[in-house]
Amino acid sequence: MFTGIDEVDWASLRHAYGSAEDVPGLLRGLASADPAEREVALDAMYGAVHHQGDVYDSTLACVPFLFALVECVQVPDRGGLVELLVSIGREGEARADTDGACAKAYTAIRAGAEAFARLAGDPDTGVRRAAPGALVRFLAEPARVLGLLRERITVERDDRVLLALTESLGLYVRRHPGQTAGAVALLTAHSLPPYGPGLRLAALGQLAGCAPDRLPTDLVPTVVRLLRERSEQRPCRRAKPDCPGTDTLVGRLRRLRPSDEEGSQLLRTLHSALDDRVADRIALLVGQLSSPDPTDRCNAVWMFPGLIREWRADCSEPVALIGAQLGTEDDRLREAALSALDGLLDLAAPAADHLDALVTSRPDLWVRRWERGAPNLGTPVKVLAQCGNARATPVLAQLLAGKVVPDDLGRVVVHLGAAAAPLAPALRRRLGDVPLDSPETYERAAPLLWALEALGDAESVPEVLRLLLGMPDGVPSRETVVDSAARALGAFGAAAREAIPALRGLLDTGSAVAAAGALWSVEGDVSAVLPVLVRELTSGRHGRRAAAETLARLGQAARPALPELCRMAESEDMWDRTAAACAVWRIGGDPEIAVPTLKAAWAQNPHTRLTIAACVVELGPAGAPLHDLLRAEVSSPRRHQASLGGYGTRDIVEDEQLLRACRQAVGDV
Repeated sequence: MFTGIDEVDWASLRHAYGSAEDVPGLLRGLASADPAEREVALDAMYGAVHHQGDVYDSTLACVPFLFALVECVQVPDRGGLVELLVSIGREGEARADTDGACAKAYTAIRAGAEAFARLAGDPDTGVRRAAPGALVRFLAEPARVLGLLRERITVERDDRVLLALTESLGLYVRRHPGQTAGAVALLTAHSLPPYGPGLRLAALGQLAGCAPDRLPTDLVPTVVRLLRERSEQRPCRRAKPDCPGTDTLVGRLRRLRPSDEEGSQLLRTLHSALDDRVADRIALLVGQLSSPDPTDRCNAVWMFPGLIREWRADCSEPVALIGAQLGTEDDRLREAALSALDGLLDLAAPAADHLDALVTSRPDLWVRRWERGAPNLGTPVKVLAQCGNARATPVLAQLLAGKVVPDDLGRVVVHLGAAAAPLAPALRRRLGDVPLDSPETYERAAPLLWALEALGDAESVPEVLRLLLGMPDGVPSRETVVDSAARALGAFGAAAREAIPALRGLLDTGSAVAAAGALWSVEGDVSAVLPVLVRELTSGRHGRRAAAETLARLGQAARPALPELCRMAESEDMWDRTAAACAVWRIGGDPEIAVPTLKAAWAQNPHTRLTIAACVVELGPAGAPLHDLLRAEVSSPRRHQASLGGYGTRDIVEDEQLLRACRQAVGDV
């Protein structure tokens, strides 16, 4: 296996962490009889030699030895080594045109691809699972590849290998579009009786992606029925073998795999293939979430975020069914459901009754404590508050009355609206207790300030002023806390008049923009704030965008700032251009400069759309030149940041805010 390994000048080769002189030891470790040593070696191969998918000269030098290892039947766990070769080859193919090492690695793996044909019939199940995909990707004889896949799917008896073969047929169709008939025929045949439910589901998933015309007209009922048949046939989950005593990435990923990894993969494949058939995907989730099998329901819960993060659709039924999982005694399912609901804000409202039941019955879940650092709100309480449900208020009041208050409590109060009003006195007291000179001042004070700002609680002016004036220099994030305090005072309006001297005192500091904005809200003296904001526009500091946004609030009173704003509207920075164009339009009322700039920003960077839509709302009927963009946005079924790879819960929140702003400006489409 290692003939010639000592003849390679490994010290002259490189990997992610420098010299590759340790690589021979890693390669030998892959063949060790000790499972822990093999896992550590494989982890190091991914961590250094193939770090984050990169290909180095040392990666290329490993390829012959990896091929020798995978063909030696005495080596355990060879399936993982085939997967490593496939990963190297895939990266090599993707970057062959721009990276010489990648091109050479791809060539080397294609040159050795005959090995994958031999491995397709290997005694090791893991090897047989990994080999079909490698065959399709790297063996440059499509007709022969299809023949091998047809032969193997005919004689194979292991369900997991059959699923891999089915996936490889779908991959074959996508890679060889001119030679698909045989592969599609095989997939179609295996999607029908007498084949078992797992194999039929796998075939349907591949057909959905490469030959949707071959799908049955009753796809969703068929899939739901097959899922339930598969669940009835699935043996009780065997205890996982003890993992080696290693804390490696490979080991952690193995331990985090779903209890029914195959079922999870089947659903991921089908959902990915159905893509924009959102109604079918929702119906499929509803069917699976109604399954008597908790493992099937858990798999459905994990599928849900991928749908709601990308598509705008009425998901109230699956959300309610996910909420129903909170009453289960299965900890894994309950945690999955909470994770899926977390961050959805009012979209989680259909699950509110189930959330309240869990919060009421499990006070031990109100707070999540960590070995280090401050505690956080427990997810059930947080999600109930995030969806604006008043039943969270008494729980938050109890927590505020306790000795230790979760630092993130203030973050969720802002979502409760008027229902949070009874919390204001306790929030005030907590803000008054925040130390002024602690490294933790920001973490403790900022969420409370945000909550009091959202409540418009003018009675908290003394506590806010204490922070504004009392923090000594050198406290971490001092300026950020001062900015937050100033904005809170601005939200109180004229009721915060006692803060005017303090705000004026900040006009020559790094918090000038926040102070000027607050001063305008509290006092309305344009002569005090306009020179400060114009100065910030020309300062080149990071506050010029915020200065433009604040000037827009002044309306026509800010006309002296128009020349500088017009210059800023030609900035190379898109965000500066957007803020300046919005301000020019709102102050001067002339769309000539603003409209082309904002249309370009809208098209070039979807992240700017919420800012632009908010501007159109402020303009009222005068914003009509951009109404076509807003109408098109409301009509789009896809979330506006999905094309950027944005799939986080924050993207959902911003998208919902964008839709509300668009509808407010132009009405529902």
